[in-house]
Amino acid sequence: MTRVHVIGAGLSGVEAAYTAARLGVQVRLYEMRPARMTPAHQTPRFAELVCSNSLGGEGETNAKGLLQAEMRAAGSLVMHAADRHRVPAGGALAVEREGFSQEITELLEAHPRIEVIREELQSIPTDGVTVLATGPLTSDALAEHLRSLLGDEFLGFYDAAAPVVLGESINLEVAYRAGRYGQSADYLNCPLNEEQYRHFYEVLTQARRHTPHDWEKLEFFEGCMPIEEIARRGYDTPRFGPMKPVGLPDPRTGQEPYAVVQLRAEDRRGQMWSLVGFQTGLKWGDQKSVVQSIPGLENAEIVRYGVMHRNTYLCAPRLIEPTLQFRMRRHLLVAGVLSGVEGYLESAATGFLAGLNAARLALGQEPLLPPEETMLGGLVRYLSSANPDNFQPMNANWGLVPADTGKGKKAEKRARMFQRGLQSFREWVARAMPAEPVDHAVFT
Repeated sequence: MTRVHVIGAGLSGVEAAYTAARLGVQVRLYEMRPARMTPAHQTPRFAELVCSNSLGGEGETNAKGLLQAEMRAAGSLVMHAADRHRVPAGGALAVEREGFSQEITELLEAHPRIEVIREELQSIPTDGVTVLATGPLTSDALAEHLRSLLGDEFLGFYDAAAPVVLGESINLEVAYRAGRYGQSADYLNCPLNEEQYRHFYEVLTQARRHTPHDWEKLEFFEGCMPIEEIARRGYDTPRFGPMKPVGLPDPRTGQEPYAVVQLRAEDRRGQMWSLVGFQTGLKWGDQKSVVQSIPGLENAEIVRYGVMHRNTYLCAPRLIEPTLQFRMRRHLLVAGVLSGVEGYLESAATGFLAGLNAARLALGQEPLLPPEETMLGGLVRYLSSANPDNFQPMNANWGLVPADTGKGKKAEKRARMFQRGLQSFREWVARAMPAEPVDHAVFT
């Protein structure tokens, strides 16, 4: 098999197609726009940025900064275009939208090994290797085809996620380990007395909600009701719902608190913890205020904010390998938001890995996996090994890679993690990719 099909020309799809073509295989890149537009896109251009124009913060202490550096080391098309079309944005990498997407579109349409097909695919091609990169607005027809292939493991159509905090930022002098009614102590519990609960409730009910686009609007199910909606039903409603203290006595006092916030581990190392039952659609600044009003989380560092919006993504831990291959269909790969990542940069990065491995499979070679200390390696390992019963999309953060156990301040440790990860990635990509990004000459 020497052909790779890539479905979708968003950030993950263009990176997958470009990477596979760099490795010498013929690529068919399918994009349904403009024949069929989505509710969010405004143009037929590839890699259109439909929300923010930022690819995240830069620098050695920023997790997205490490992923950006890794992608530059890989010869990423998206990063090269972003650097050429960047606009001032303080410590973040932001781009001029139209020039960014226009240049990517023109390059791929002119590429000698990429055939662009402007039509909606309603099923997966049966020849060659395929990368699914259809994003959060996967067409209904293709989504139903995937559901028929994957069954109930395919998650549909909305995100209902709680904030996730970095474990090292939780005050363990306040939080205590316990399971309800003496069951296994897998949870951290942040106890609130009556006064603390009153303050928390005031902060929560005064917080501002995100106003969704028309295409994001949804009706809430009782099982994923946002915490702010629960609170609006009455002062005590959270205490009889997600903040119920029954069966969770504080081992230091032997007494049940007035209310309790439980945290559940998001990863095997216990570096990230989600707030149980705290799905939310609050604005991010207000989310931070709410989270930090909880005893034990006063200095919590949020690595993923809660969201409530339309989304289509897979239950990755049940379905895929860290190489982004489907376990039951080894010549089918997935990238981008559909794979369970959040963010432009994360989508492009998984597109790079999916394109690399799709090309290798088409050439009869074994797929590759970046080292675990790299941000991309940590991200795809998380996708394949997270708790499948509570899986939510993830973005780049320091909880995905092994912690630095040396001495020093947080910024110093993260700078060392940055250098460690980037060096490891450079060594790995030197073996995985051609020495020179052969097609970047078109930019000059």
